[in-house]
Amino acid sequence: MHRRHSARNGAIVSDLDPHPAETLCEPAPGPGPVAELYPTREVPLGGVRGVFVERVLPQRDLPTVGAWCFLDHFGSPTVTDTGASPDIDPHPHIGLQTVTWPFDGRIRHRDSVGSDVQIQPGQLNLMTSGRGIAHSEYGVAGAHAGHGLQLWIALPGNKTGIDPHFEQHRDLPVYQAPGLQAIVLIGTLAGVTSPATAYTPIVGADVRLAPGAATLPLERGFEHALMVIEGEVTVDGTPLAAGPLLYLGTDRAEISLTSTAGAHFALIGGAPFGEELVMWWNFVGRSHEDIVAARNDWENRDLGRFADIAGHPPEQRIPAPPLPGLHLKPRKRRIGPART
Repeated sequence: MHRRHSARNGAIVSDLDPHPAETLCEPAPGPGPVAELYPTREVPLGGVRGVFVERVLPQRDLPTVGAWCFLDHFGSPTVTDTGASPDIDPHPHIGLQTVTWPFDGRIRHRDSVGSDVQIQPGQLNLMTSGRGIAHSEYGVAGAHAGHGLQLWIALPGNKTGIDPHFEQHRDLPVYQAPGLQAIVLIGTLAGVTSPATAYTPIVGADVRLAPGAATLPLERGFEHALMVIEGEVTVDGTPLAAGPLLYLGTDRAEISLTSTAGAHFALIGGAPFGEELVMWWNFVGRSHEDIVAARNDWENRDLGRFADIAGHPPEQRIPAPPLPGLHLKPRKRRIGPART
């Protein structure tokens, strides 16, 4: 049995741990079809702010699923609100795309490329950091802080130096089949393609399953994982409750789904990512040196890389945590027998 950690209303895609661990995500061959269950863990954001999220990716043995390298569930409705402010001051990102998909609530997003928008339910919010971006998230006065998903997508090496940009998408395409409906957030699912900018072969979908049975087509060359948000579902014979991540491996043309009362889940997947990634704090790089350079540029207020955000004085910038005393080290990806 896996214990489901609780989440409180949280901030949008950010890692504000004052002592972040380094992660080197190494490429690995596709494992074929598997059914591995990875538990959720409670992670604090913002230290003394008392804001928490449920995190299922990265895991020690599974740092990536395709190019997906980070998945948080924030604002779980099963948790008592601590009353902590969700406001997160300006902080940096490199080498990734942040994906924000809210189910309810509103948050104000501002960034160093001039965006000043409200993040609202039913709207995909995609921020591409490229060589460097800074952003902030503040609660909207009088509005609930919200409930939703926060994800990162690693940019491939030939795109890590692109110009940063931000995009929002409403009226996303939907794949429908008997017993289920899937909103395609990014990439392609069963021939349905999202307008969101993707730099690797990828899929991310919000799936609603009616009571009964259904079949969901998959791209055979992708690896996939599934996280239940509400309800329970059995996936090709593996029962899955809300919280943990079920890693499905590769070489699946479809999955069979059954649910007694219906379920709401997220599907992520993509071509196995063939590059080493070093993840530390809010940075995704290729080496220790990449991380050091990004941290130095942020701390030295290099405005060519991390411009100021309108409405935020420089003193509001969140300082970077100290780097570990040793060279950032690999975290091996394990591909082994099924763990269910």
